[in-house]
Amino acid sequence: MTKGPRSSRKGPTRRAVLGGAAVLWPTLALSTQAFGQPVPRRQQPAAEAGPPPVVFVHGNGDSSALWINNLWRFEANGFKRNQLFAIDFIYPNARSDDSKPQPFRSSAEDQMKELTSFVVQVLKATRRRKVAIVGSSRGGNAIRALLRNGGADMVSHAVLCGTPNKGIVISETLLPGSEFNGAFPFLKGLNDGANDLIPGVEMMAIRSDKNDKFSQPDGRFIGAAGKPTGVSYDASELRGARNVILDGLDHREVAFNKLAFAAMFEHITGKPPASMFIAQEPLPILNGKVTGMSEGSYTNVVAAGAEVEIFEVDSRSGERKSAVALHRKTTGEDGVWGPFVGRSDSCYEFVLHMPGLPITHTYRSPFLRSSDVVHLRPQAFAKADEGAGAVTIMSRPRGYFGVGRDKFTLDGKVPPGINDGVPGVSMGRLAFDASPTRTVMAVFNNETIPTRTWPAKDGHIVVAEFLN
Repeated sequence: MTKGPRSSRKGPTRRAVLGGAAVLWPTLALSTQAFGQPVPRRQQPAAEAGPPPVVFVHGNGDSSALWINNLWRFEANGFKRNQLFAIDFIYPNARSDDSKPQPFRSSAEDQMKELTSFVVQVLKATRRRKVAIVGSSRGGNAIRALLRNGGADMVSHAVLCGTPNKGIVISETLLPGSEFNGAFPFLKGLNDGANDLIPGVEMMAIRSDKNDKFSQPDGRFIGAAGKPTGVSYDASELRGARNVILDGLDHREVAFNKLAFAAMFEHITGKPPASMFIAQEPLPILNGKVTGMSEGSYTNVVAAGAEVEIFEVDSRSGERKSAVALHRKTTGEDGVWGPFVGRSDSCYEFVLHMPGLPITHTYRSPFLRSSDVVHLRPQAFAKADEGAGAVTIMSRPRGYFGVGRDKFTLDGKVPPGINDGVPGVSMGRLAFDASPTRTVMAVFNNETIPTRTWPAKDGHIVVAEFLN
């Protein structure tokens, strides 16, 4: 069980520690010219009333869709929708070697420039002089790069969640050239200084105690089991900043769990949230984009010509309540599939048809509030699916499955491939007979999603996507 917060101070570093001991960071400095010309300097603004608009920055391979709960919780605590923004990096996956071009992948510099442009647009739209920025995992790399390269005067607060600030590894042989390797230019440049503070920016890092798969002394999660990584459990801390430790949470949960929300909200507003719960809207308006993949990598490039259907399904069986879709649309050049007015007490099946890709049936829990980040991606068959009559996947985009920590089953079973120890897997899959068509229940703690089997031979694949 995750403990509540307590504060401590150690040396010059301010800490808010949740259930763990504060640890000081090794001394490390920074090259301010790591990415060439800095962002033009802005005049120092006068103080503005009210909290700043918030920009959310997703991690490696992800999209803005992962921030849906955080956005809802900020709204439920007084933020207006037009104060909250979430970027979608066009190519969200990092290059294998940051210095070498790789199709449909981005460098650290690419992401820094894209984020800088996005923040400038947010400032224009809101007529504010500064934003608060919250980043998950790799998103924090883009934030740090922006702050160190002339963008600090656009930012009042920065929160980095599970960002490998020291690196996933510090090694000349493991992940050579990677953006996530502390021995190579990107992180060496960011960490070349006495601390990680940025003048004029309130800095916070949120991390796990020992449950972050990318802050481990052993290389198990990077394909090098038994080899030392050169980093430890504190690899996500910021030296000199306010560091928050959330016991038991995993690499993604330190951004998307409600306790992470509480820490980032208080850091930005100066007061704790009035509520940790999501205030419900009876008739939420849902919208989002369809994106695809290129050469096996997901991108956030919008897809035209994709057909989306939405069916209301029975909350116990997953069966469609009507043969007629509540919503059907073929996306245009903007990739937008909505809007759709739903009910916050109803379960839905989203069916995505894209040329040359499996027909993806995604079953979702009820949507509690309106959202325009309900983005849709196709799912692909795996080699293990060959010969299967039907394939069902349970997916947890905002966290991993923790054996012993969580209760999770698919059709009453724990799917193979979910590791013990540090949570490291966000998907599990099972194969079923093609007929008879039947209900398959996906369970994660207090969230239950009913799905139906669909024939794999006809190109259908099923996903139960958890909200939490």
